[in-house]
Amino acid sequence: MTAGSRFFISTCVKALAVVGCIVALQGRSVAEEAASESGDGAFKGKSINFIVALAAGGGYDQYARTLARHLERHIPGNPNIIVQNMTGAAGMRATNWLYNAAPRDGLTIGITQRSVLVEPLLGTKEARFDPTKFSWLASLNDEAFIAVTWKDRGIDSIRDAQAKEFAVAADGPASDDYIWPAVLNATIGTKFKIVSGYTGKAEERLSVKRGETVGLIGWSWAALQTQEWDDYKSGNWRIIAHLGKGKHPEFDAPSIYDFATTAEARETFEFLDATLSLGRPVFAPPGIPKDKEAILRSAFAAALKDPAFLAEAQKQKLDISPASGEELAERVERLYRTPASVVERTQSVRKQAVGTP
Repeated sequence: MTAGSRFFISTCVKALAVVGCIVALQGRSVAEEAASESGDGAFKGKSINFIVALAAGGGYDQYARTLARHLERHIPGNPNIIVQNMTGAAGMRATNWLYNAAPRDGLTIGITQRSVLVEPLLGTKEARFDPTKFSWLASLNDEAFIAVTWKDRGIDSIRDAQAKEFAVAADGPASDDYIWPAVLNATIGTKFKIVSGYTGKAEERLSVKRGETVGLIGWSWAALQTQEWDDYKSGNWRIIAHLGKGKHPEFDAPSIYDFATTAEARETFEFLDATLSLGRPVFAPPGIPKDKEAILRSAFAAALKDPAFLAEAQKQKLDISPASGEELAERVERLYRTPASVVERTQSVRKQAVGTP
């Protein structure tokens, strides 16, 4: 072999080695970039926007802000979590935005009023979302719902409301405290006059204390404990009904089922009970990457068992009885399998209350 041949071969070998290194480095770069989009890298150095669909000062807001303080340390990469309120139409505005306009990169999540999630099923045209397609992350608790009134307003029982008209506070037609009195008026003959338009429970409670209304028909027992416990213990707030089956072990009030005299009334109550099973639901927009959905579900599961979070929740009297994202997704699917006859009956009742044909 000539000297020239040896030089040519040596040059080629060195060139191939350089090319090999470049390819290897490129491969490593691609692998590292892919890894950065999952696991620790998916959220490292990022911020997650946590959208609360209800007003500041209410139960949903309090749950979200308390959880956010602990959630970030359970997400790989420890992103900053920013809680923002996006109010309007009893949670409908934010829910529509989360479905139709929010980024689908796993960096936006939300919590909304559970009753809003029934709106597409009821044929509400303003509800531009399909709840079965959201990425469900967790529910923070199971809800016990109550009808409450203020003392010395002439209403101490459901029977009183069947005999005389009383004004009760509500947010809007999609809110629990609008739907429940409308349904009770239609099914068991109560005479609640629904005064709507308040922007959240804080305003509604003030309306009761000012004497504009006598109470709230469709409020969370957990929220009462958190926000009005002193007034409840002193006898100012009175629970006139448990809006669920049977007596609740923590307070003395009859079940609303005790007043149901027809099968139709009981079926309608059961439908509303099914919405309560959604608790305080947290979700991401549809179509986020599956690996990020899995990371967020795991983070919520861990945060909701975190001793530090549970201690703070207990201090604030926040009831924590969580459901996983998978469980919540199944509850939503089950709700959307409700027989059409029951849905139509509830739809008709609310239309009558709102005054639409």
